[in-house]
Amino acid sequence: MDIQTINQTARQARRYVVTMNHKAGKGHTGADLSEIDIICTLYMAVMDRSQARPDQDRFILSKGHGAGGFYCSCAAMGLLDPAVLDQYMGDDTLLAGHPIHQKLPELVEINSGGLGHGLPIAVGLALGNKLAGRAHRRAFVLLGDGELAEGSNWEAAMSASKFKLDNLIAIVDRNRLQLAGKTEDIMPLEPLVDKWQAFGFEVVECNGHDPQALIEAITRPGQDKPRVILANTEKGHGVSFMTNVPAWHHSVPDAQQLAQALAELED
Repeated sequence: MDIQTINQTARQARRYVVTMNHKAGKGHTGADLSEIDIICTLYMAVMDRSQARPDQDRFILSKGHGAGGFYCSCAAMGLLDPAVLDQYMGDDTLLAGHPIHQKLPELVEINSGGLGHGLPIAVGLALGNKLAGRAHRRAFVLLGDGELAEGSNWEAAMSASKFKLDNLIAIVDRNRLQLAGKTEDIMPLEPLVDKWQAFGFEVVECNGHDPQALIEAITRPGQDKPRVILANTEKGHGVSFMTNVPAWHHSVPDAQQLAQALAELED
């Protein structure tokens, strides 16, 4: 998959996000926009989903509040009918505010939104693959950086290191903002590289909005240990007035803001 196509798909996903959240009148717009390049790159250039479960790479969206970005990425990639986006957060919808496996079993691996659950489950998937002779199948999990204040992540990290889960790849959406402000003001994470290394992970930092950098970070030769990608991103990426503004964590555009956002997101 060429990089230009991934970038075009991500841009379409961003257009879907701002439109969908405007229509719904709710959503985590900034959080959605920061993760889209990561999701599109994984699905379009990295993950092997050619076989049925369990013999395929698996993706877990641990930062479940980014469900809108996931849905819109899937729609842009042709995995979900874009017309369904109009149901977002409606009554009896397929597209809940946090992803529900029972609603979209082919796309959603687990119900998420309670932060700190995705990495432990991904550890279980990766270990299960090894025990079942499917060590070539990988478990990918996307974490929010604010989510790393949850202790369950670090318990899971200890287990991943102990079992040498080199088929586990965690990706941190490192936009440095969360609901109430900057991560480093609320619960400082730095030195984050040192923390992950102390837990036995191989750590790779990259630009989380650059598909080529993401591909290289994910596919580089391993070190017989789990890997974490610290993907440096911007909350609200792609829309100037949303970028790195904490208020857009859980805000939606009005009609005027939508028009401006769509103008900025034109191809």
